[in-house]
Amino acid sequence: MRGFFGIGVERLSKPMNAGTLFRTAHAFGASFVFTIGATYSVTAARSDTSKTPENLPWYVYDNAAQLSLPQNCKLVGIELLDEAIELPRFRHPLRAAYVLGPEMGSLSPELVARCDHVIKIPTSFCVNVGVAGAIVMYDRLITLGKFGERPLSPLAKGAAAGNPGGRHPKRQARPQE
Repeated sequence: MRGFFGIGVERLSKPMNAGTLFRTAHAFGASFVFTIGATYSVTAARSDTSKTPENLPWYVYDNAAQLSLPQNCKLVGIELLDEAIELPRFRHPLRAAYVLGPEMGSLSPELVARCDHVIKIPTSFCVNVGVAGAIVMYDRLITLGKFGERPLSPLAKGAAAGNPGGRHPKRQARPQE
């Protein structure tokens, strides 16, 4: 996949949620993780069995003003706000840092003001922090990854191997002689 991304949380209080998010980020190929005013302990987050902070850069900030990102990295808030862009309509920046808010709250106004983009997952209500992060990272992978178009039929096994149109190999038309 082109570019890079990191993901973090602001004021998260449940280590299991952070652990799940960071383990998922590690699995999706994140370049870094971060916390802002959050309580996180690798040992308390038993859900992070990959021990992400031991394998990726992990940045800890006391508040939104301290947040420092790599050059040209866009900050993308994930929040259920009326003015937020719905995820299916969002074009992920090649260099991005995604940030989610606390379990029972929202991103701070200070952090929202720093965001280059604010996106929302089109759900009826908030989902778990780890689930929301996974949905956004999967969407990033699908839209920026090197995947061809989906086949027209589940039987079209050859589509992934360069079979145009997703036709079943045995059903392709024979060339005219």
